[in-house]
Amino acid sequence: MRHARAAFVTAVAACLLTTALTTATAQNSSRTVSVATQGLYAPSDLVLAVGPGPDAANATVTRSVTLTCAPSPAGTHPAAADACAELAAVNGMFTELSKPAPHALCTKEWAPVTISATGVWEGRRIDWSTTYANGCTMNAELARSTALAF
Repeated sequence: MRHARAAFVTAVAACLLTTALTTATAQNSSRTVSVATQGLYAPSDLVLAVGPGPDAANATVTRSVTLTCAPSPAGTHPAAADACAELAAVNGMFTELSKPAPHALCTKEWAPVTISATGVWEGRRIDWSTTYANGCTMNAELARSTALAF
């Protein structure tokens, strides 16, 4: 009788331990699933800034906006959805957004204006800037860009 009772207690303990382990595994599995579903989108969060100065390190920021593109367009950019679409079309290559305007008439004065983009695009670190001779040149070259027109 004594051995039967010990065997019964051992069986119940094993059953309880198996149940506890199964529950813990299920809880860990659900945590893994929830963490994985949070990372479906690579981050795309940028700060775009413009201001007078010869380069991004020495420019005085006069305007800046935030732009988030994943999972959905957001931020303080005035046309976030259009800006995200434009950046997606060039795979986040900001150099593709600034094109010389063939018929622009600007003075040759040197009053440098720098525009910059800092942050992350689809998980890739972005630290881009370009400097224009003056505001007229910048506006002419960015006239066709929604992303950099803020």
